[in-house]
Order: sequence, then structure tokens, then C-alpha cells
Amino acid sequence: MRKKINLKFLQKLSGQRQIFVKSWNASSGQLLIEILVVMALMAIITPALIGAIITSQQGSAQRQNRIQAHGLLIETVEALRVIRESSWESIATNGVYHPVVTESTWTLMAGEETTGLFTRALTISDVMRDETENIIAEGGTIDPSIKKIDIQISWEQPSSSQISSVIYMTRYLDNLSLIETSEADFLEGFTSGTAVVNNQGGEIILGSGGKGNWCKPSDYIRTELDLPGTGRAKVVRAIEGKAFSGTDGTGGVFVEMDIDQNDPPGVSIANQIAGYDTNDIFIDENYAYIATGDVSKDLLVVDLETGQEVAVFNDTYWWGSAQGVHVSGNVAYMVIGPKLHTVDLTNKSGNLPELDSINLSPYLLWPATGYRIDVKGNYAYVALDFGLREMQIIDVSNPRSLSRVGYANVNSRRGKDVEVNETGTRAYLITDEAGDMRELFIIDTTSKSGSLPLIGTYDTHGMNPRDLALVTENKLIIVGTGGEEYQVVDITDESHPTMCGSLNLDTGVYGVDGVLEQDGEAYSYIVSKDSTSEFKIIEGGAGDSFATTGTYESQYLDAGYATAFNYVMMNKMVPNQTSAKFQVAVADAVNGNCVEPSYIFVGPDGTSSTFFTDEGPIPINDDDSGYENPGRCFKYKVFLETADSSSTPVIDSVTVNYSP
Repeated sequence: MRKKINLKFLQKLSGQRQIFVKSWNASSGQLLIEILVVMALMAIITPALIGAIITSQQGSAQRQNRIQAHGLLIETVEALRVIRESSWESIATNGVYHPVVTESTWTLMAGEETTGLFTRALTISDVMRDETENIIAEGGTIDPSIKKIDIQISWEQPSSSQISSVIYMTRYLDNLSLIETSEADFLEGFTSGTAVVNNQGGEIILGSGGKGNWCKPSDYIRTELDLPGTGRAKVVRAIEGKAFSGTDGTGGVFVEMDIDQNDPPGVSIANQIAGYDTNDIFIDENYAYIATGDVSKDLLVVDLETGQEVAVFNDTYWWGSAQGVHVSGNVAYMVIGPKLHTVDLTNKSGNLPELDSINLSPYLLWPATGYRIDVKGNYAYVALDFGLREMQIIDVSNPRSLSRVGYANVNSRRGKDVEVNETGTRAYLITDEAGDMRELFIIDTTSKSGSLPLIGTYDTHGMNPRDLALVTENKLIIVGTGGEEYQVVDITDESHPTMCGSLNLDTGVYGVDGVLEQDGEAYSYIVSKDSTSEFKIIEGGAGDSFATTGTYESQYLDAGYATAFNYVMMNKMVPNQTSAKFQVAVADAVNGNCVEPSYIFVGPDGTSSTFFTDEGPIPINDDDSGYENPGRCFKYKVFLETADSSSTPVIDSVTVNYSP
């Protein structure tokens, strides 16, 4: 049966279609507009996008090129190092080059190089220095030992670019060196007021007198003598041609000895006076001043021409006997018990008047016992037994008004002896043996007030010190009992004194003095408890005679061809009150040798008016006149000086660099 069609449904459906068609018709225009807008935007964006893609691709290539160029730059620098180390001459000529590998090593070829996309070139040029050795862009003097090298790596694709670097190369790796450091090296040179010694392998020093060696005392005991009497000799003092000693006890003997100028020196008894318990002696040209253990005769004055006692000083204070004496002008400085006394010597006869006295300790309830004394200028230096200070400095500028000014506190032991250098800037103090502490103290006395600074210390290794003496060549001699009784201490390096020689006599050494004679010879005189030879003369020093100034001119160095001498170094020790400086000379050969040239010595500015005091570059001068560098022949000249007879500068080695 045919179904009936629902008209209402059809009508409704037809109406919805009409609505849909109407909607489509309305939106289709809008869509078209949107499509057109998109197309317009694409027209604008697409070229830029394409350009960016192309640029990105080029940037990546450029980065890759830069990385490769950087690798070429590094390779070039390393190639130059290899070439420089192989031969400086290979980079010594100015110009444009590029590196190549030849027979498994790098060499330089003239001109630039194109390899693949890259062009590589290095430009070698001179380096100029001003008068102060600074590198400058223009003017000045050519430094033959350094080259400026400009390296450039360039490429054209995908765009023109380059990287560059500037390096400076020196020929120090290719330098040859002259080193003089041994005794044999230095003996080839020429001394004037200087000497070549072999304390540490070979050194140049000022002439310090004698033909001995302070550091080898057992090899240079020249003379021995048996002193009269049976007491123990406990002091010795000397002047040129004379030595004086004294023994202890009530039967003590004061002994005067004559010493001749023979080699070895002869010694004989000139005079002896019994009844002197001798603690210390001071000698001037005509008189001996004796500090005795007799409390009623603290100071005795003996006329050396007659051998007779002519004057006496007695301290009425009840405490202590005389332990130390020093004379300056018409004043005697006496250490008696806890006091320092000044005594008037204007009239050397009868009982001598006192000028002043002062307690060595600043504390009345804590007195100090004084021992040996040394006087330099306006100051007296006293070794004393005092827990808070082992050395006291007294201002004696006015002998009638004494005052304490400075002191040293070292190890709370008894100060036994003190000696001061000629300029009063150093004091050398010894104390009783102190176990695990030191017994020698080097004290800075430049300033005389307050607590004085220590510079260096030394351990006597079980020896109990009794006396010391400053001698030439930066040497200090300490004598005593126990251990090695005669020790020679090298004080060139004040902060680290070291023993350089010793004697083990097994009898004890009780006194020592150093003598520097007018003829330049240097000796130490000692007294010991040796029953048959208490008195001994030991020769020291180095060189024909002592000198306060001197020069040393080296042998010539023949490099074999004209070369640049670049740098000079001198290893030296310059103790207090000394100086060391030097100059260099470079010359062209004459008649094919380095013997005939005239050597002109110059300092760092290239003139004879300046001096090297430290290492430095050797000046360049290539004007074909006088001093020449580059040159074939080289010398150096050392100038040494001292203001103190016990000190000398020491030259250990000299090194000069030069370039083939």
C-alpha cells in the first residue's frame, strides 16, 4: 500500500534548504576576501623568507670558513715557533711569507699562499726600542733579537672576510750562553784590587789580604809559641808587629810579643810582667791598657817603650772586677761589675780620675754584670749578663754624661763578647752556650735606640763561646771550649750565617784577634790551653793585599762571528756597607781575532757613565765606531767597593746570552 507523503515535513525541509543556500551565498564573498588577503601577504613574506633561508645558509658557510681560518692561524703560529727554534735566521729577514712543510718540518716560503678558499700571509718586520728599552712604533733603535709578525688569513666566498693576529718572537730559545762561575773561569780574567777565591766553587771578591784561606784554618797555621807561666791564657790582642796576652790567677803574667814580617811570621817574647790576672787588653801605639781581676787595680796602664806600669784606675764600688776595656782618644771605657766607667787618660800617670759612670741595667733593683766592650763613634756596646738584654748601647758622646739608649734581647743567656763593624751599623754578639738556642747574633745597629732588630743567628753546635773577632772577607771567628773550639763563620748572607771552616784543638781556645797589616796580609791570633804552644798565628785572607775598591776584567769571549749580545745576569751577594756594579763591552774583531780590539765598557744606556747593578738587556749600537753590538767579541768588567774592612761584595757567576 502506498504510503502518504507528509506535506508538512516536505515544506519544513524545503524551508531549511532555503536558509542554508542563503547562508552560503552570504559567506562566500567574505571567504573570497580572506583568500585574497592571504595571497597578498604571501606575496610580501615569501621573498623575505626565501632571502632569510639563503642568508642562513651563507652564515653557516661563513662560520665554517671562520673556524677553518682560525685553525690556519693557529697552525701558522705553531709553524713559526718550530721555525724559530730550528733557526732564528729563518725569520730574521723582513718580508711577506707563508709556511710550508719541507722534509717533514716547517719552513718559510716567500709571498702569500692560496689554499682552497683561503689566502694566508705573514709579514715579518723590525721592532724598534727607545732609550729606556720600551718598544715604540717609529724611530729608536732596532732590536735584532725580536721580530714583529703580522699574520692574516682571508677569503672571498661567500663574502669577503679575514682574521688576523700580531705576535712578537724573540730568539731567546736559540740563544747561546756564556757562563763563568768556577775558579778556573775567573782566573782567566784580570784582577786589580780584587781576588779570585774558591769558598763555594769560585768567587770574585775584593782583595782581603794574605795568601791563606779563612775557611781552611788547619792548612794555614803559620807560627806557634809557648807562653811563659803556668796560668791559662784567656785573652789576646794585637796590632801590627805586636801581640799581647795574659794569663789568669794571682800568678798571672802579662806578655808582650814581637812579630816580624817574614813568611811565615816569626814571634818572640819582648816583655813579661808578673802579677797580672788579665781579663782584657786594649793596645794603642804606645800603651797597653789592662783590665785585671785585682779589685784594687781595675785598670793598669803599661808604657810599651819601658815595659813599666805608669798609671792605675780603681773603682771604689764594691761589686765586681774589670772585665772589658776600650780606649778612644784620651778616654778609657771600663766595664766593672754592673757599671760602665769613663776614665780620663789625658795624663797617663798615677791614679787616673773618673769622668762618669752609669749602671748597665735600667733597673736599680735588678743589676746586670757587664763583660766585653766595643766603642764606635759616640756609642759604647757592652755584652752583659741580664735576662732582659744581653747587649746594652751607651751614648758616650759626652764622656762626662753617659746615657743608655738601645739594647738587644736575644736568648736570656750571658752576653760574653761583642764586636761592632767600622761604620757602627752591625753588632756581633756571642753568649754562653744555649743548648737548642743560638749563640751568635747579628744585630742591626743603624738606629741606636730602643730594642734593636736581629738580622741573623748562628748555632755554635756545642761550643761554649768565649771570644770573637771580625776579620776580612765577610768572616767572623768564634772561639771557645767544647765542640769545635775555633769556628769560622761566613756572614756574607747576614740572615743565614754558615760555618765555612773550623779547628778542633781539644784544649779550648780562650782568645782571638784579627790583624790586617799595612802590607795587606791578614791573620788571626789565638791563645789556647795547649801546654807547649798556647799562642798560634793563622793566615787568612785572599789576594796579594787588602783593598777597599777593586775591579775585575773578564777574559774575552769570541763568538766566532758577529752576533747580538742580548742579556747579562750577575749572581752576587752585596753585604752591608758594600757595593757591586758592572759594565759590558762588545767589539768587532780586529785582524780576525778578539785580542786586538779596544774594548769600551758601557752601562745599560750604552755609555761609559752608567753601570749595571742588576741583570738587564745589553744595549744595541751598530754605528761602526767604538762600542759595537752586534759584534764578535765580548767582555765584562766588575767594580767592587766596601766601606768596612771586614766586608766585601761577592760575585758568584756571570751569564751573558748571545744569538747565533
